[in-house]
Order: sequence, then C-alpha cells, then structure tokens
Amino acid sequence: MKNFLKLFVLMSAFLLIVSLNGLYASSDKSSGLSEKHSNIKSQMGMSSLSGKVVESMDSGGYTYVSIEKDGKKTWVAVPKMKVTAGQEISFVPGMPMSNFKSKSLNHTFETIIFSSGVAGKDEAEAFYKSTAHQQAKAASAKPVKVEKAVGPDAYTVSELYEKSAELDKKGVVLKGQVVKFSANIMKKNWIHLQDGSGKPAEGTNDILVTSQDVLSVGDVVTLKGTLYKDKDFGNGYKYAVIIEEASVKK
Repeated sequence: MKNFLKLFVLMSAFLLIVSLNGLYASSDKSSGLSEKHSNIKSQMGMSSLSGKVVESMDSGGYTYVSIEKDGKKTWVAVPKMKVTAGQEISFVPGMPMSNFKSKSLNHTFETIIFSSGVAGKDEAEAFYKSTAHQQAKAASAKPVKVEKAVGPDAYTVSELYEKSAELDKKGVVLKGQVVKFSANIMKKNWIHLQDGSGKPAEGTNDILVTSQDVLSVGDVVTLKGTLYKDKDFGNGYKYAVIIEEASVKK
C-alpha cells in the first residue's frame, strides 16, 4: 500500500511538471506570434507615413525621402517630386522592401517603403503639379520607337490588341518603353508600355502591365507576363487588354 501511494505521488508530480511546461511553452509561443504580428504590421506601413523631411535624393525617376517622427526615421520612395528639408509631409502607406538596392544610387536601404505619393488633397494637388507628373506627360507625348522583342512569344503592342482573343491567359513577351509608372496600387506596380506601334486615337498604342518590379519612366525593358482580355477588377477598373504578373525578362 505504501509503495502504491509513493508511486501515485510521483506520477502526480510528474504530470504537474509536464502541464506547467506546456503552459509556459504555449505562453512563449503566443507571445512570439504576437510580437511577430506586431512587427509585420509595423513593416507593412499600416500606420500613416508622416513626419519631417530629414533627407532626400532623386534618382531613376524616384525621390527617396527620409522622414522622422517621434525620433524614428523611415525611408520612403515616391515618384519624383520636390521636397525640402524640415517640411512636414504625409505619404500614402505603401509596400515595404527589405535590403532594397538602388542601382542608380548604388546604395542599399535596410528597409524602404514604396508609396504611390503624398496623402491629403492639398499635397496630392501639389504632387500632380510636380516635376514627376510633367515628365510623365512629356514622355507620353514624345514619339516612341522600340524594336520588337525576339522569340515565339514576342509581340508588339498593336499585335497584342489584334490577337488578344487567341492570346487570352497565355504567356507573352513585350519590349517597350515605360511612359508611366504607379507604385503599390492593390499591391501591384502599374506600368504603361509603348513601342511605337498601334493607333493613339484607338488606344492600341499603349498597354497596361502589372508587376512587382520597380521601373522608371523612360526605361526600355523586355517584360514577360500573362495576357488577359477584358480584365475586370471591379469598381470601374476594366481593361480590354492587360498583361499581369509580369517580370523583367533577362
């Protein structure tokens, strides 16, 4: 009987220790997940990107701005615009990128957020009057002439419109010049490409491309992606022809 009671006590103590260890492990795991979620939320730029301009530099069609708020500095990249040191500014929350290397600046940013531009009515109006907007308009107005890419899946802009029915949901290759670039809208970068083919009056000289690649107005690139005919994103955003999930073809 004594041996049985002794065994019972030892077993109870063992089960208690196991339960406590499980509780602590669960607590640590929950805490880790909570901290991770908090970090991800912070990195995704969920809060407003606002602060005082500390430093800025222009390169490759972008303005790189370092803003400071509550002692914390954040780098933000927006389509080229004019900012001045000491200016209070707010940007539209955007997509963060880690260890982003700017080839034009020859500089690697530990973390940088790509934003579509300034936030607020007055600031937005200032943005559309900025150098970036004027340059984009000028680039669109200039005659574009780019040689067609080579390969069985290569097409000109006009050919993509002409053959959109048979190319629907198929991979295509297009070489053209970037005439407009909008970053991080619906988690995508939106690129307008022209190659000199097509008719401006009919809108067949310009094609819209979505991508995760960051490009600049004036770049001549070869892209590979999937063509979609009559793509409807809802809310009035419908396109007769669009290339999705494109990447720069090496």
